Amino acid sequence: MPANKKFTSRAVGPERSRRGRRSASVFFLATFLLGGCTVGPNYVRPKAEIPTEYKENQAWKVAQPGSADAVKGKWWEVYQDPQLNALEEKIDVSNQSLKAAEAQFLQARAAVRISRSFQFPTVTADPAIARERFSQNRPLAVPGTQQTFNDFQVPGIDASYELDLWGRVRRTVEQSRSNAQASAADLASVGLSLHAELAMDYFQLRGLDAQKQLLDSTVESFEKALELTQTRFTGGLASAVDVAQAQTQLETARAQSIDVGVQRAAFEHAIAVLIGQPPATFSLAAFPLVAPPPAIPPGLPSDMLERRPDVSAAERRMQAANAQIGIARAAYFPTITLTGGGGFESVAAGTLFQGPSGLWAVGGTALETLFDAGRRRGTSDQAKAAYDQSIDNYRQSVLSAFQEVEDNLAALRILEVEAQTEDVAVGAAKHSVELSITRYKGGVTNYLEVTTAQSAALTDEVTAVTILTRRMTASVLLIKAIGGGWDVSQIPRV
Repeated sequence: MPANKKFTSRAVGPERSRRGRRSASVFFLATFLLGGCTVGPNYVRPKAEIPTEYKENQAWKVAQPGSADAVKGKWWEVYQDPQLNALEEKIDVSNQSLKAAEAQFLQARAAVRISRSFQFPTVTADPAIARERFSQNRPLAVPGTQQTFNDFQVPGIDASYELDLWGRVRRTVEQSRSNAQASAADLASVGLSLHAELAMDYFQLRGLDAQKQLLDSTVESFEKALELTQTRFTGGLASAVDVAQAQTQLETARAQSIDVGVQRAAFEHAIAVLIGQPPATFSLAAFPLVAPPPAIPPGLPSDMLERRPDVSAAERRMQAANAQIGIARAAYFPTITLTGGGGFESVAAGTLFQGPSGLWAVGGTALETLFDAGRRRGTSDQAKAAYDQSIDNYRQSVLSAFQEVEDNLAALRILEVEAQTEDVAVGAAKHSVELSITRYKGGVTNYLEVTTAQSAALTDEVTAVTILTRRMTASVLLIKAIGGGWDVSQIPRV
């Protein structure tokens, strides 16, 4: 029995040692694997309903070569208007709203650096030199001991590091990065909106210049008509009523011409603010709108998710909301922090860096919340609901984007047909005026027929100019709706 007992003792000793080493290995392996564990769902972009083609895209075929590349970076150059190009270039330099959006993006990018800093230890140094005196009457004081002394401490380095076992820090970095990318997309969206607003204001101003030119030309024609009527009245061939009608029509046209100036001034002032200038220092020479808009192919509906900055911003915020779920779930696990420090301490400067003066300490803490009355569950549920909301917002932004494209495709198609019809109406109205004047000169009819024909012709011509202006603004809105040549590759990798 003693021999067997001795044999058993020798056999169990090494086995326990090996088991201990295996247990330690398993522990460190588990710690290593947990270091790569990230709680919370991994992000997958939810699906959104995308049509195969645009319903209103009758003028352009889906498979037309190069159609998706027709609108690029400086999209306003498709209008081939040097004055518009010069104004658009000033927005990126001087527009205050764009600068504010850029500053907001810089804040978001800095937040990414702050989040990433938690992936590394925090190291502090607190060297100290002090001369101290203890009270001789303190508790447990030893009579006769020195009560006044020096204390030198250098370099006094402390370090702390939170082990990211559950991925809280990594999810925070992911969230900050997604928010920064969303802010970058917001910046692009603001820039696109400002450039589009400038182009629309510019074309509406030029449309008003065309109206002004038309009304001024009409005033000249009405002045000649008034002279004719006065001459006929002097010769006894026309009545005073004819003269009064001609005078009324002339002054009405003059009033309309003057009124155009009010709207033109407002657009000119708006353009000045967009390019960062006080309205008092800015003016634009009259330049009537005459050319129709260029053809703007919208490309493929499947490209919309990559070409709209606002849609990309909504998608990035969706990823940030998804990361917040992981952050909320990490709160269910303990927070483990490693700490360490070291330095030298001595009562005399001469012995400060000697071996016996060295000091160090290492340690760690684990903090686990045992009871919080449902706070963590509420935070987790809140994060999930926020993520669901971001999905709904994303899908709504996609639907709105397709609506804007369809609206402006329809506007361009219908307005083109309307412009053709209105051109026929203008031609017919001008012919009617010529016939009425001829009949009036021949004494066949009174001047009321002439004024009626002239009023109808003026209305048709103003309508034609208005339709041309609407076509130009609709083309700008279509470019804006398809992203203005922007694509998701322009989002920085922050």
